[in-house]
Amino acid sequence: MARQVLPVADPWNAACPSREMLAIIGDKWALLLMPVLAEGAKRNGELMRRLGGVSQKMLTQTLRDLERNGVVVRQDFQEVPPRVEYRLTPLGASLGRVVGALDQWVIANYRAVESARLAFDRKA
Repeated sequence: MARQVLPVADPWNAACPSREMLAIIGDKWALLLMPVLAEGAKRNGELMRRLGGVSQKMLTQTLRDLERNGVVVRQDFQEVPPRVEYRLTPLGASLGRVVGALDQWVIANYRAVESARLAFDRKA
């Protein structure tokens, strides 16, 4: 079987498939989900409680997208009642560290951004 040679990622190139990856990991729910999963394996119900406002459909879609991209792993324990957990892969943990830094930036700069918005809106 021949190995497929993948091109080098160039997200600034409109034709580069790496943009799909940016769209998935840049999604609001993915960004909110990553730090929760960085704490350790979580079940669906806990994820629903922690991600205020997410629908079951959106949570499932986000988890599947992240699983498809090697960021999250789903473990089905084959029990009755059903028990399924989600956790970050090593690749996901590396991304989780980056997202965690972004979260800290948001927390540290939220007031400055809101002040800038208000000032901009007053000028408009």
